[in-house]
Amino acid sequence: MSAVEAPAVPAVAVEEPKVAAKSGVKSFLSGGFGGMCLVAAGHPLDLLKVRMQTSTEYKSTLDCFRKTLAESGVRGMYRGMAAPLVGATPVFAICFWGYDMGQKIMRQVYNLSPSDKLSTNQILFAGGFSAVPTTAVMAPMERIKCTLQVASAGGSGVVYKGPADAAMGIIRAGGITSLFKGTCATLLRDVPGSVAYFGAYEIIKQSLTNQSAGQGSISPLAIVTAGGLAGMANWAVAIPPDVLKSRLQTAPDGKYSGVRQVFVEMMRTEGAGALFRGMGPALLRAFPANAACFLGVELSLQFMNKLW
Repeated sequence: MSAVEAPAVPAVAVEEPKVAAKSGVKSFLSGGFGGMCLVAAGHPLDLLKVRMQTSTEYKSTLDCFRKTLAESGVRGMYRGMAAPLVGATPVFAICFWGYDMGQKIMRQVYNLSPSDKLSTNQILFAGGFSAVPTTAVMAPMERIKCTLQVASAGGSGVVYKGPADAAMGIIRAGGITSLFKGTCATLLRDVPGSVAYFGAYEIIKQSLTNQSAGQGSISPLAIVTAGGLAGMANWAVAIPPDVLKSRLQTAPDGKYSGVRQVFVEMMRTEGAGALFRGMGPALLRAFPANAACFLGVELSLQFMNKLW
């Protein structure tokens, strides 16, 4: 009996430091790597989403795809990818760091150890908290990305050489503060979206593996499934404020005073259905992109845990 129990003691001793070690640097690095995986997997469908949200010339996702492909070729499907790819590391690094900090706050408030599982409400709080520090970095990146994605759509005639050129064009037109246009809309999108995102991921993953984040061996299939469904849950909640954000960020300077005016004008001219424009490509992109993101996060965490 004692021979059976003896190995169990070191097993527990090894797991607890791994959970604690996930905080800080590891969360930051793994989140950045996961963000790069997400961008690489999901950018073409993100481009279609933004074009459908900012124009009424497309009848469907397939129609948008065909016209974009005919207009710009395969390379056109990756237009504007440099900005989110370069920005993915800090944005997702901060996002997952923020999620980790949100969990730490909950553990301190409720006096929980690193090995204790958080309740659903505590996970949801941590998810929502992650959006707050992320928005400061994400808002200007989203502004540049959306501007690049719609630059050649609809015959606007505006062409940018890349993210830096687009950023300079935005600054020349409206000043440095113009880069942060849509910050409130980004926050309005990302707080509830992140609640759904991390909440769905942890709940689904636990139901598939009976493991909390960072603990024990996790099946890649469980990660991919939970990550993909979490991404879809995120966009199911976030698509209406994302439509408002895209309209605000791609509009000429001075056209809208803020998110409220975008909403009022959209309801008056296009109706409530316009708030869900781009839902198709957003959900199509969400599963593979976020499956890749969480797989990158979890595998990089496992790799780092083996190194230190």
